[in-house]
Amino acid sequence: MRRSEGRPRRLTAASSTTRASLSAMAEDKIRLGGMALANGVLVHGPTAWACAIRTPEGELKVESAAKSFRAAEVEQPFLRGPARLAEVMLLLPQVRRALPEARLPFERRSVVAAMFGGAIVARLIKASRLRPFAQELLAGAISLAPAALALRGSDVAAYHGAEHISIGSYEHGETRSKEHERCGSHIVGPLLISSAVGGALAARAPERLRGPARAAAQLGAVGVATELFSWMVRHPDHGLSRALAKPGHELQHRLATEDPSPEQLEVAEAALAACLKLEHGAAGRH
Repeated sequence: MRRSEGRPRRLTAASSTTRASLSAMAEDKIRLGGMALANGVLVHGPTAWACAIRTPEGELKVESAAKSFRAAEVEQPFLRGPARLAEVMLLLPQVRRALPEARLPFERRSVVAAMFGGAIVARLIKASRLRPFAQELLAGAISLAPAALALRGSDVAAYHGAEHISIGSYEHGETRSKEHERCGSHIVGPLLISSAVGGALAARAPERLRGPARAAAQLGAVGVATELFSWMVRHPDHGLSRALAKPGHELQHRLATEDPSPEQLEVAEAALAACLKLEHGAAGRH
């Protein structure tokens, strides 16, 4: 699906047509995910995705399609996390082919430079005399710098807030804030810990096996972190859950989200409506 519109109208809320569509679809809630772009929002469900962007000329463009790989069909514990990672890796090229104007948050030169710089610092840390667990924990924290830089650049943080407002309002049936309890930032704590533990164990492997051991440890860390994150979503009031979510919550609150403009919120809700249309159409065919 593709839609182009002229310069955005000044709005105080989303269009009545979009809200009416979402209201009609809200009876059968679908678990959704999303990603903020530098010029729009990507929303995806179990079987479909939709991306909406605002061009420099003010046009609103929307594309949507079925997913080529569905991580929701992978139900085995500890495999669900790597499957979701693979799904995103396969989804982004599909989005770019359908909507070449979409600008991913990691495309800027400053972010690429931060990635290379972070990799160099991480290698220096791992060559230090710190204990393996401390090395892995510090290196993991340093690796967050490019993501933080990407979120702060351009309009990414505001579109991130728009993504949370649109999806959260759909899920809860009322207007929500720019922060979402299921934001991927909440996986930061579990991922840092599981990666540090896995890296420390891999460092004890024989030298000839250390490379494969590190790769397996990182893949396992994603699986463990995803399972911890799922438990945190189910038990938000547990003390351990709140402690694990704290780093991600602070990242989301202080850095990763900003209040969007009405035009940015309109973009997010256009992506949401297009994704839900495909998801409900797929459900009707089963």
